[in-house]
Amino acid sequence: MDCLSVNGKASALIDKLCTEADIFRVKVKKAPLGATLIDAGLEAEGGFLAGKIITEIGLGGLGETEILSRKFGDIRLPSISVYTDNPAVATLGSQLAGWKINVDGYSAIGSGPARALSLKPKSIFKAIDYVDRADIAILILESNSEPTEKTVEYISDLCKVKPENLYLILVPTVSTSGFTQVSGRIVETGIYKLMQLGLDPKKIKHAWGCAPIMPIHPDPVEAMGRVNDAIIYGGEAYYAVYYDDDDELEELTEKAVSSASKEYGKPFKEIFKEADLDFYRIDPALFAPATITINNLRTGRVFAAGEINFEVLEGTIA
Repeated sequence: MDCLSVNGKASALIDKLCTEADIFRVKVKKAPLGATLIDAGLEAEGGFLAGKIITEIGLGGLGETEILSRKFGDIRLPSISVYTDNPAVATLGSQLAGWKINVDGYSAIGSGPARALSLKPKSIFKAIDYVDRADIAILILESNSEPTEKTVEYISDLCKVKPENLYLILVPTVSTSGFTQVSGRIVETGIYKLMQLGLDPKKIKHAWGCAPIMPIHPDPVEAMGRVNDAIIYGGEAYYAVYYDDDDELEELTEKAVSSASKEYGKPFKEIFKEADLDFYRIDPALFAPATITINNLRTGRVFAAGEINFEVLEGTIA
């Protein structure tokens, strides 16, 4: 599939973010080599509005979001609802945080439309049969510092665009923008998990998800715990798919929720500390929505698994 350009579709959102920077409380400036840097939480304040539009940019302009309120046990939290009718391309082809950048002493996790130009990682784009062609590249960087000149050159070269056509959105985790856009990955988290379990993501035709936006904490480890708890213990996802085997689909649903992990049940910060702050030592099965509902469009059957864990969520912010 190459008829939809995630960079092209997201360009209007980038224009809005830049031209209305005061409303979104972001700072826009020129990065090295003429690239555009949008600070959404490093020096700038950012906020819910910035996190909302950055989530939509991350989805390549192929999804929409809403900020709403949900009650979790005795607490009520702001939450982000996400929906798309192009789920494989919007999430795996764009939003997935799948580009590990480490250049000239600068490190960051890259996500968003530019991945579809750099094909990072190639296996994902082969699985969804998608490639983008655009003369601009838009990349979201989860980092606590600004990219170097060599980093800008590296990204623009891999995306095959001129540096002046490169847009870099800087979103540190410890910010309202960061917490919002991480919770906005609820749909993508479930699709990636289902793909790992063997479901062809192209069979997913429509998707919706919702996750709480946890209270911000200034400590990076505490913050990392809260943003992951939001999805693992508070996130809900719904997928409409075409699938031939109902029994197999029911089994996939049961395996795709976070409670299927042997490490489920403790706040993520505790699990993270036990793993010496190394994500790769954590059971991958844990990174999944708390609940998943799947509607088989072929048969009309509906399968559901998991539950919201109010106890862990409340304990996380106690």
